[in-house]
Amino acid sequence: MKKYGIVIDTNVIVSALKSRRGASYKLLTLIDKEKFVTSISVALILEYEDVLKRGHLNLSLNHQDIDNILDYICKIADKREIFYLWRPHLKDPKDDLILELAVEAESDFIVTYNKKNFVNIDKFGLEALTPKEFLKKIGELP
Repeated sequence: MKKYGIVIDTNVIVSALKSRRGASYKLLTLIDKEKFVTSISVALILEYEDVLKRGHLNLSLNHQDIDNILDYICKIADKREIFYLWRPHLKDPKDDLILELAVEAESDFIVTYNKKNFVNIDKFGLEALTPKEFLKKIGELP
């Protein structure tokens, strides 16, 4: 089976940390199992941290727990530096930083719950998939 390269959108990380049920949590539990390669950049990790530490999410995690999770992601992920910007390409500049990372890392997919935000990314050789769709693609869901 091909080992796909992915970039995980912030909304998937938030969903995974809010509930242990569902595809986003399953995806996060597989992040170190060598079934796929997830890429990160400084900008994406900072966005993860900013969003996860907002009080309104009502996560059952404290800031140290969040730091530990992000440290682990940083430890195992493919780290990329972005030397160019495609902006503006998408409607939301925060989505552009995900697109830039996916292009730099030569990823296959952006895993997101907001597929509509990633229109026309096929010209970069990318496809947006939900966590459930991606897990089916790698044989983790029927």
